[in-house]
Amino acid sequence: MSRLFILLGAALVLIGLVLHYAPGLLNWFGRLPGDIRIESERSRVFIPITSMILLSLALTLLLSLFRR
Repeated sequence: MSRLFILLGAALVLIGLVLHYAPGLLNWFGRLPGDIRIESERSRVFIPITSMILLSLALTLLLSLFRR
């Protein structure tokens, strides 16, 4: 269990460093076809359907590889 927490912590640190030092790396995320973005003068609504489906597929594949 402790090994899992160490790996998760290291992964979070790595993701944080990538997002901090390479901000243009994930500009495409959230702007995919199928993501709903409604903007008006008074409000903004953003529903990232396609982005969340891709994230779910990637995490499912990653977790299935670690389980084996």
